[in-house]
Parts: sequence; structure tokens; C-alpha cells
Amino acid sequence: MRADRPEGPDRRIHFGGDYYPEQWPEEVWAEDVQLMKEAGVTLVTAGVFAWARVEPRPGEWDFGWFDRVMDNLAQAGLRVCLATMTASPPPWLSRMHPEILPETEDGRRKWPGGRQHYCPSSPVYRQYATRLVEQVATRYAQHPALEVWHVGNEYGCHIRQCFCDVSAADFRRWLAERYGTVDVLNEAWSTAFWSQRYDSFEEVLPPRLAPTFANPSQQLDYLRFSDDALRQCYLAELAVLRRLTPDTRVTTNLMAHHKPVDAFEWARHQDVMSLDFYQDPYDPDEHLRAAFNFDLMRSALGGQPWMLLEQAPSAVNWRPRNSPKPPGAMRLWSWQAVAQGADAIMYFQWRQSLGGAEKFHSAMLPHGGTDTRAFREVSELGREFASVPEIAGTRSRAETALLTDWNSWWALELDSHPSTALDQALINRAHHRPLFDAGVACDILPPSSELAGYKLVVVPNLYLLRADDARRLARYVEDGGQLLVSFFSGIVDERDRVHPGGYPAPLRQLLGLRVEEFWPLDEGVRVPVEGVASAGPELEPGTEGDLWSEAVELEGAEAVAVFGSGELVGRPAVTRHQYGSGTAWYVGTRLGHTAMRGLLDHVRQAAGVDPVLPGLPSGVQATVREDDEHSFLFLLNHGDDSAVVALPEPMSDRLSPGSGAVTSVSLPPRGVAVMER
Repeated sequence: MRADRPEGPDRRIHFGGDYYPEQWPEEVWAEDVQLMKEAGVTLVTAGVFAWARVEPRPGEWDFGWFDRVMDNLAQAGLRVCLATMTASPPPWLSRMHPEILPETEDGRRKWPGGRQHYCPSSPVYRQYATRLVEQVATRYAQHPALEVWHVGNEYGCHIRQCFCDVSAADFRRWLAERYGTVDVLNEAWSTAFWSQRYDSFEEVLPPRLAPTFANPSQQLDYLRFSDDALRQCYLAELAVLRRLTPDTRVTTNLMAHHKPVDAFEWARHQDVMSLDFYQDPYDPDEHLRAAFNFDLMRSALGGQPWMLLEQAPSAVNWRPRNSPKPPGAMRLWSWQAVAQGADAIMYFQWRQSLGGAEKFHSAMLPHGGTDTRAFREVSELGREFASVPEIAGTRSRAETALLTDWNSWWALELDSHPSTALDQALINRAHHRPLFDAGVACDILPPSSELAGYKLVVVPNLYLLRADDARRLARYVEDGGQLLVSFFSGIVDERDRVHPGGYPAPLRQLLGLRVEEFWPLDEGVRVPVEGVASAGPELEPGTEGDLWSEAVELEGAEAVAVFGSGELVGRPAVTRHQYGSGTAWYVGTRLGHTAMRGLLDHVRQAAGVDPVLPGLPSGVQATVREDDEHSFLFLLNHGDDSAVVALPEPMSDRLSPGSGAVTSVSLPPRGVAVMER
């Protein structure tokens, strides 16, 4: 495996974008390479949608044109993130084998004409895909431009689940491997309910459209199976690449906090994590969504630098209204990715398409050519990244961990629950934002992780909690850790069966409480939450909770806040429990941001977790990346006003050479500074 940190002249922040020479006449290619060099491009992604061009007919190969593309890039000193070309099957494949086409839960077939028109379980698709990968890897294994392999593309973007007969057979095979016997399956799925007992695996179907609520355990397993089916496509291609190019790194581009694809499971099979992230310029809090996703990518492979493989230079084409990024936003958001661990900043796409569904999606080189704001901003950013190659390979260190779990996410958002308004992504970000705003570094991990090195662990929601993970949390607190858990956690096991013993059974002793009843709040309803004098953090007058409430009975914990009115008036809303040498906190409602920030500030201070810089101005992000030789402090102003940041010691701004050492930094709106001790 290639090292994740390059040395010598190869140490740099890679910069570039998706390159589609097949969309253009060959005489344009020389201009592409010339302008890439002018823009500071060092790496391009190529071949993503080239299958129909390199295999125009079954088994007939035409790589000559792509050879010239690779050679042109290599001669210019550019590197290639080389796609396996399998993301969109050519029309001839679905004409010959219509059985590869996916079906929806109500039996409708999805047809060619877009992309990703394949059933993930299809052995025919995998056969043709791996045959193509064999050709590509054999041909370019030793090519001097090859930097990293890019397998598939945005798995689960358009086809998240398939319900066809091929998938049904694959699901039955998967269940037989998971449960062994149908009796074990019946127990796991609670099939005594509604006369659903199976006599053999052959009777089991995917959770297709049914008259009423489907079996939740069946739905959960189908979500697991669907993720695994997508991953099996990836692993089939990976096996070819490992055999033919064992020393070349492999990645695939995940989408932002993408529910169908378990990032932690996929990370186990990648050499470097890659993310596609498209900010919405209309959303003033978009940097907060980015912050969560960037921390997730950095954490998924133990803090290793990752790749922002796709973002938009300006506008996208697929939202109802597509605003361009205002001046400075593209630079700010790109540097945010670097500040949170990225060693490659890439775009979709290099040259803006003239036709097709993405012709109005922005590009590094727009329709208007080089005399455009987008090209000027991109080129300037390329020069900035080239000026600080030492950042590549440095890492961040966190004393706080936020736990999330895809299995729990899948189970939480199924139907027939106390409330279907719970949104795991929003709940996660509501707990991540107070840490981000305070300037606290945070790793995002699965609950199976080793927690001993963290001073504070935050659990936004683990509705599904395995018994061994619950014991791990208890040991963490018993050994002196500070743990904060929020509502509706520890309710069911991995089969989506309620833990016996009263809610939240696996956490009752740790939290020192029992939840007697859930009281979800109606849309728009808020309940006052009042602090208990001298018991904990002060809550501002007017603090409220929404979305959720619970009837909590104390079993050793103490209330630090109570509900101020309604059916639960006077009942605990926030609790604290000394357990062993540590403390476990519980939040039984969704607090507003200000109250949640105050609570988490109190808890992290008790844990001894300090921000990167104290007293950060509102809207300013501060992060650190370092190694044995360098320590970089990144300051980014996401606010609407200018800000002055006091530094703990004299530092130099690497983006303003010659400015000398300073003790404070002035940041305009969308301003960026990279300080080095």
C-alpha cells in the first residue's frame, strides 16, 4: 500500500477536477493541458463515464484515444485519479441483458437513459464490470500518470435499493448466511406478529410495496443487505486492482452523510477516503453541514488525510434554484476542507459541458473561457495551495468524539415509531455544531470504537444499541470519561427488538434513570426548560425544547433542568449521574442551539476539553493540523462581519508571504488565514 503521506517533491495538496476528454474533439485536449497547468492543476479524475467509448461493442476495445489522454497528462507532469469506468453501463449491455436493470419496491423497472441503471446484485453486471476493470488495470498499471484508482462513482446515488427477482434471490442467500436457519430468522424478525412466520428462506421477499406497515426488522435487514450489495460491486473491482496493481492506492467517492452507504464499513476497504460535497450558496449554515461531513471523512480512517473529490466551482444544475457561489465562497469552503484534513481539493468538472444533463453545472473552465470569475478564482486558489505543500500529510488531534451508527440511523427512521419526525442527520449536526462553534476538534466514530483516549464522548442518538457497545460506554464513564447522551437512545437491539427491562435498558444503570413514556411533541410545539438552581449549567430564561420529550424517572441521577409546563411539568429534562470515576449526562428533549451550546460548554469544561483558541469571534472557525516539523493554525471567517482573532503567540501567515510574525489576524467576511508557528 502506498503511504498516505508523500515526501519530497511529491508532498503537496493536490488540486484539479473531473476531466471528460471524450466529450470534446481531440484538438481541444492540448489546450486543456495548457490551461490546467496555468490553473495550478496537479491531479485530474478521468474515465468515470468512459465505458461506452472504450468498449463500444461487447468485447471490442478501443483504448487508443484514452492512451493519448493519459500520455498528454503524464507529459505535462499531471497525475490521474483513474476511474474503473463502470459507473454507467453502455446501452448494448442492458439491450443484451435487460435483467441487469433495477426495479422499485412497487415493481416498476428503471430504464437506461441516465446513469447507474444496474441492479447491484446482478451477477451479469458484475461480470462485465470486472472484465472491463481487468482491461483498464492491465493497460495502465505502470502508466506514469497513475496516482490513485477511483472505483465506480457515488455508489447508491440513484439506485439505493433494488427489489427485482435477482435482488430477492441474493437477499435470501444473504439471510441464510446471516442467520443460518429460518427459525433463527423468525425469532430475529418477530414473525409471530401478524402471522408472518416463514417455513423456508424461499418464502422470503424484499420489503416490496405492502398493504400496510412492513416488518421493521425485515426493512432494517434489507437496508443492510442493500448497502452490502453495493459494496460487493466495489469489492469485486477492488479484487482485480489489488491483484494487478497492489501498490496503487484505491478509493471511491462517497456522498455527504449518505444514508444508503455506511461510511465506516466502506472505509475498511479503502486506502484513502474520498467525499463529494456540494454546498448550497442559499444556505447560511452550509459550512456547518460541511464541518460534520469533513470530520466524518477525516475520522473514518483514523485521522488520515482524505480527498474532496468533487465540489462545484460555482453553481450546480440539480437543485430547484441554482445560485453561483459568491466571490470568495469557493476559496473559503475549499480551505475549510483542507483545515479539516483534506489533502486534495477537486471539482466537478474541468471543462463545462456543451450538452447533456449537466451542461449548466459550473466548471473550472466555464463556457465563457478563461476570462471569467470562476477561472480566475480557481487559478488563484491553485497557486495558494502550491505555496504551502508542507500541509500535506499533517493531521488533527481531537479529545472529543461524537458517535453515530448507520444501523441505528436506518432503524430510527423507519415507520410506526412514536414519531417519524426524527432525522438522524439533523440530530447529529445539532450536537456537532456547539463543538464546532466553540472551536473544539471532534472525531466522528462508530460506537464500536475504542474511546479511552477521549475526554468527552457525545451520543446524539443511538436508538439501536448493541449490548456490547452499551457496555463499552459504561466502561468509558466508569474509567473517568464524560458522556452526554440524548433522547430515544438504547431502545432496541441489532434486530430492532426492544431491549427488555424498561427504557433505555442497556443504559439505565449508566444514566441512572428510567424513561417511563415517550412524549413526542407535535410540529411547532415547544416546551419551557428550566435549570435547577446550583445543579448544573445555567439556562437562559426562555430556553425551550421541541420535537421530543420523555417522562423520566430518576434512579440515582440528579435533574439539572426540568420541563417548565405541560404534562411533564417539573419532570427531568436534563440529568447528570456520577458513575464510577466519570459522569453521564442525559438530554430528554431537543434543546435550541444556544441552550445546547451552553450545556456542551459546561460538560466539555468539566471534561477538560479546551478549544483551539479561546474567545473566537462568532462565525470564525479555528483548526490545527500538525506533524513533527510543522504546526498550522487555520482561521476561516464564515460570518458576515469582519473579525479580529488574537493569537496565542507570534505567527506568520503562509498565504501572505513577507508579512512577518503577527499576534492578531484581521479576517474579512469569507477571509482565510493559514498561520504557522
